[in-house]
Amino acid sequence: MSTTSPAKVETGTTDWDIQSQTNRAPADIQVVKQGDTFAIFDKFGEIGTTGDCEQGLYHLGTRFLSNWEMLINDRHPLLLNSTMKEDNSSFVVQMTTPELPQTNHDLPQGTLHVFRSMLLDGGAFYEHLRLKNYSRFPIELNIEYRYLADFHDIFEVRGERRAKRGDMLDAEVDSSSVKLAYRGLDEQLRHVCVRFEGEIDTIDSTRCVLKVRLDGGAETTLHATAECRTEKPGHVKKPVSPPRNHAEAVVGWNNRIRETESERTEIFTSNEEFNGWLNRSNADLDMLISDTLYGRYPYAGVPWFATPFGRDGIITAMETLWVRPKLSRGVLSFLAATQATEVDPLAEAEPGKIIHEMRDGEMAALGEVPFRRYYGTVDATPLFVILAGQYYRRTNDREFIELIWHNIRRAVDWIDEYGDVDGDGFVEYESHNDRGLTHQCWKDSNDSIFHSDGRDATGAIAVSEVQGYVYQAKLLAAELAEVMNDPAWANELRSQAGKLKQKFNEAFWVNSIGTYAIALDGDKTPCEVRNSNAGHLLLSGIVDESHAASVAATLTDARAFNGWGIRTISEGEARFNPMSYHNGSVWPHDTAMCAAGLARYGFRDECARVIAGLFDASLFNDLHRLPELFCGFDRLPGHAPTLYPVACSPQAWATGAVFLLLQSILGLTFTPTKPQIQFENPRLPSFLNWVRIRNLRIGDGVVDLAFHSHRRDVGMNVERKEGDVQIVVMG
Repeated sequence: MSTTSPAKVETGTTDWDIQSQTNRAPADIQVVKQGDTFAIFDKFGEIGTTGDCEQGLYHLGTRFLSNWEMLINDRHPLLLNSTMKEDNSSFVVQMTTPELPQTNHDLPQGTLHVFRSMLLDGGAFYEHLRLKNYSRFPIELNIEYRYLADFHDIFEVRGERRAKRGDMLDAEVDSSSVKLAYRGLDEQLRHVCVRFEGEIDTIDSTRCVLKVRLDGGAETTLHATAECRTEKPGHVKKPVSPPRNHAEAVVGWNNRIRETESERTEIFTSNEEFNGWLNRSNADLDMLISDTLYGRYPYAGVPWFATPFGRDGIITAMETLWVRPKLSRGVLSFLAATQATEVDPLAEAEPGKIIHEMRDGEMAALGEVPFRRYYGTVDATPLFVILAGQYYRRTNDREFIELIWHNIRRAVDWIDEYGDVDGDGFVEYESHNDRGLTHQCWKDSNDSIFHSDGRDATGAIAVSEVQGYVYQAKLLAAELAEVMNDPAWANELRSQAGKLKQKFNEAFWVNSIGTYAIALDGDKTPCEVRNSNAGHLLLSGIVDESHAASVAATLTDARAFNGWGIRTISEGEARFNPMSYHNGSVWPHDTAMCAAGLARYGFRDECARVIAGLFDASLFNDLHRLPELFCGFDRLPGHAPTLYPVACSPQAWATGAVFLLLQSILGLTFTPTKPQIQFENPRLPSFLNWVRIRNLRIGDGVVDLAFHSHRRDVGMNVERKEGDVQIVVMG
């Protein structure tokens, strides 16, 4: 993924990589997200009070609140505990106060309970503040909220310097609210309206003081709201009715959660810790998924990637397709609607190309950063076609495929007309301007594609996994062509795929390292480096059977598999660094795709070993949450994985990994025309005695299944079957 950094680094980052400006531990902050709004708090539930300049309330790519602070009688409360609710809907902070002077007596420390619950909904932040007096005496309190709004673009917060900014407008203050506003250079008006409920003593542009009187044993509740809005030039604003307060926002959250749960396939296992990983992944997906005009879309990650990314969204949808098919439909619909229609070198756009990244915010609107609509990715377009084919296999939804058929055709046309830069039959990338990404594959650090001696790969670069994606895309497009009554094109696509497979195995196979080159450079010289992308090749099916065992061995030997997951680059390679972003770290989604590839070629023991490693890693992470990536150091007995300091957590495709892993080990596939659910040689990892799958839908049917591990195999029971569904188990 791509963003910006306060200072460019020579190696190990993307051209627009986000780097942390603090050395804080991940547990020192909490991130809450809903839709296009997210907030970064410290552990006290405050913003901008602990030296972390990244904290804030963000909406549509802009930081609206840069300070949010609460004092009681001019004193900061003392922290008791702070936790995120299990479903990610709210952040709760429990505190007390130091000794507070009163008129007739002092209130001892630990006598007043301070309960703060914070959530987001509809572009607004809601705080519920409950105070309870555990003394026997009446007390008087001044509750002071302090707030500031700087309206900095997210890239500005992350370190990009601007020659000029827009104008802060005069604050509008009334008896219970204050409106802080900014008119940007893009002429958009951004404002935040901060409102309070309670007995207000004073209120101005930076602070509000509320009076509270509590008898002994009494409690009271106050409410605060910060509503973010953006008004576009010439845009007639539609009436918006956000929740009035925290209580209404909670109701909205609960309704949405119930709706998604009713549609979702449920998974239960014999291992409560594995269930914790599944439950956390479901909750994190619910938080990351946002409603768009075209359907629901998983934003890439929080805090800095809370926006649509093409590659990330597609892979997340693939990982979760078997349990959340509607999400894949939303992803396909969104990407079809934003597919490029013309050549634009600054945006790296070409007709038929699928978007890499979309950003709101002033700097993107003005072109100060290239990511308003940025198409600098070589893999999202074939992945789009793959997801469309897999979606049809899963759902038999011909009507939707017909709606996006022209987008699928245009994507395949892009592969052939624009993707093959030099006409050699492989799809390459080469940046069209000096502002975008140098490397436009998933390993998009500026040092991630190199030769065995450490030299940079240059020119029009053909990375290995993209050839696998193209191969798989053409085979699945052929299936769809037959569905759409175009057998001639289907035959042509299959012929092209067959030729590509042969040509690929001839050009990319490197016998001396026992696997495929990570890329061919502009001179068609192989980059002979052991890499995890070979697992993606297994998953695509492009690997010749004669090479499969060797590829599996290089993915799971001690140089590649560190006990937790598969390193992006194997130990011993020229640029191997376990602390790097892409040259030796472990990415859960990458490891899961490798495991799925191993399973596809029949290496179930190796797949189970990889699953066990990621499961063990989840046990050491807060809330069983796997981050975007972690360091690739060898696993030490009794120790946790080494965290990558600024990894996003949660990250969509890391969150989806557990579902792909379970599907892979069970050998689960779908045949829509029957409709049929197939399990090929199902296995269970050693830490699972049984797995139950409920509400698994295909077509108009639904089934509940149970798998039990036996000494030599896995048995399956059908616990419920409604509708015309065939279930096939192949040994």
